[in-house]
Amino acid sequence: MTLSPIRSICCIGAGYVGGPTMAVIADRCPDIQVTVVDLNAERIAAWNDSDLTRLPVYEPGLDAVVGRARGRNLHFTTEVDGAIAAADMVFLSVNTPTKTRGVGAGQASDLRWIEASARQVAAASQGHTIVVEKSTLPVRTAEAVKAILGGAQGSGGGKTFSVLSNPEFLAEGTAIGDLEDPDRVLIGGEDPAAIDALANVYGHWVSQERILRTNLWSSELSKLTANAFLAQRISSINSIAALCEATGADVREVGRAIGTDSRIGPKFLQAGPGFGGSCFQKDILNLVYLCRHYGLEEAASYWESVVGLNTWQQQRIARLVVNSLFGTVSGKRLAVLGFAFKADTNDTREAPAIRICRDLIEEGAQLAIVDPKVDSAQIARDLERSPVAADAAAGSRPIGADGSWLAAGTPLEAARGADAVLILTEWRDYRQLDWASIAGVMRRPAWLFDARAVADGAAARAAGLNVWTVGEG
Repeated sequence: MTLSPIRSICCIGAGYVGGPTMAVIADRCPDIQVTVVDLNAERIAAWNDSDLTRLPVYEPGLDAVVGRARGRNLHFTTEVDGAIAAADMVFLSVNTPTKTRGVGAGQASDLRWIEASARQVAAASQGHTIVVEKSTLPVRTAEAVKAILGGAQGSGGGKTFSVLSNPEFLAEGTAIGDLEDPDRVLIGGEDPAAIDALANVYGHWVSQERILRTNLWSSELSKLTANAFLAQRISSINSIAALCEATGADVREVGRAIGTDSRIGPKFLQAGPGFGGSCFQKDILNLVYLCRHYGLEEAASYWESVVGLNTWQQQRIARLVVNSLFGTVSGKRLAVLGFAFKADTNDTREAPAIRICRDLIEEGAQLAIVDPKVDSAQIARDLERSPVAADAAAGSRPIGADGSWLAAGTPLEAARGADAVLILTEWRDYRQLDWASIAGVMRRPAWLFDARAVADGAAARAAGLNVWTVGEG
C-alpha cells in the first residue's frame, strides 16, 4: 500500500520528549501541521505562554524553536479528540513510570497511559492512521496497542491502523541538538509504507543512512538496552571513583586514560553522584523484570546490580559528608548547589540530589538549596516536605532538631553560616565560583564536597576550605 505524504501529526503527551520532539519536527517540516495535546491544562498553557522563558521544559535552544514554529504549524491544545481525528500520524508520548503496586511492582512499567491513549486513538481517529510509539516501552508492548486498535478496525467505519516504534535517544540538556542532528533515527514496524512515511518526515533534515529500519520488537528493546548500557557505564566509573579515593588515584586521570581507548571512548566516564533522569533507572528495572519473566535470573541480577551501585554511590556521598563533619550534621547548615539531575535541564526525576538531601535531612541537617532552573515547589515535591522560612532558619538550630531545608537565591546566600557546600549538579556557573567570598561567610572549619568534579579545588583550598572531590584520592 502506498500512503499519501503526511500532512498532519498529533502527539499525545506534552512532556520532556513530546514537546521538544514535536517542536523540532514542526520547525523542520513547515508543510506539516503538528499538534501536541495533553489533558494537563496548566502544562498546555505554559507551552502557549507568550513569555518563552516560561515553557514547562527547559532546554537550551528550545525557546527559539518554539518561537519560530508556534502559531504557524505548531499547536498546543487540550482538545485531544479533534487533533486525533485530523491527524495522519499520532505519536504516543505519555509517561510510563515504574509500577508501584501489583504484578511487577518496583520493576515493570506502568502502561495504563499507553493503553488509555491507544483507546482514545481507536475511538477518535478517522480513515487510516499511523500510530507511533514514542514513549520508552517494554518489548512486545506494540502487541497490546495493535490489539486495541484492531478492535476499532474490525468494528467498521473504515478505520485502519499501522503501528510503528520510534524511540527517542535524546539526552536532556542537549535535546535540541540531538534532535536536529541525531546520530540515528530508529523506526521499527511491519508495514513498509508506514515506515517510509515516517522516514520521509525525518528525511526533511536527517540523511537516509542515519534512519535505521527494524522490526517492532527490536526497536522497543533497543531503547531499553541503550539506556541500560549508558547507565552501566556511569555505575562502572563511580565504582572506580571509590577505589581511586581509597588508593590515591584520580578518577579523572583514569577516565581520561581509558577513554582514549577507541573501544571505550570518553563519554560517560565522568564520576559523579550517580545517574538520574526519567529513563535510566526505570528502563533498567524494566529490563530486570523482563529477564526474570523469561527465566534469565543471572542476566536480571547483573542489571539489578547496576541500579544497586547507583543507590550505593548516593548513600556513600551522604555518609561521607556526615563522617567528615565530625560524625554529625544535626543542627548544621549545608549549602546544596544544584538539584536537577544534570545541568541544562529543569528535570529532577530520579535526581541523585533527592536521595542525598533526604539522607542528610534525616540526619538533622538544615539544607539551603539553590538551582538555577528548579523552583522550590518542585524541590518540595521531591523531598516530600515544605521549606522552612528563611527568617526561621537564620539562627543556629539546636542539636537534635528535625532536619529541614530552605530555598536560597544564590550560592553565596546558600553558604551563609554553612559548615559545608555540596555541588550536586554540574552547572557551568559552579566552575567559576568566588570561593574567597563563599568561604568568608561560612562557619569554620568549612568543607567543599564536589560530587561533580567541576569546582576549582585549588581556589577553594586557598580560601581555607577542606575539599573532597569525587574520585580524587
